[in-house]
Amino acid sequence: MRAVVSRVRAARVTVDGEAVGAIDEPGLLVLLGISVRDTLEQAGTMARKLHELRILDDEQSCASTGAGLLVVSQFTLYGDTRKGRRPSWTQAARPEQAEPLVEAVVAELRERGAYVATGRFGAMMLVESTNDGPFTVLVEV
Repeated sequence: MRAVVSRVRAARVTVDGEAVGAIDEPGLLVLLGISVRDTLEQAGTMARKLHELRILDDEQSCASTGAGLLVVSQFTLYGDTRKGRRPSWTQAARPEQAEPLVEAVVAELRERGAYVATGRFGAMMLVESTNDGPFTVLVEV
């Protein structure tokens, strides 16, 4: 499981002209990729790491500040570009495996008390963000 996490001042996901998820104050934009090897146990670990990741101002986390997270599924994080010019997607989980794991991460974050907005799984999404810093890290479990 892999996430590209950006500290943002605001972020929004739009599908077909409709805003489906947004955070309008400082928080985290999480692009979340699921691999063919990922498990439900890893979803809980990822949620904890994201919630407690200390990259907000003054080394604070969403857990300590109540900042929101916008979680967007992103299978392309498992694109392999080592050979040729066309990415291979063999390590990215198929939708029937990936969607429940993305939902499990979101559910665990909410159970921890986090405000979580989401994109729409499998949709063509327009993701807008106002990066803060910019400050972006890769989180893997």
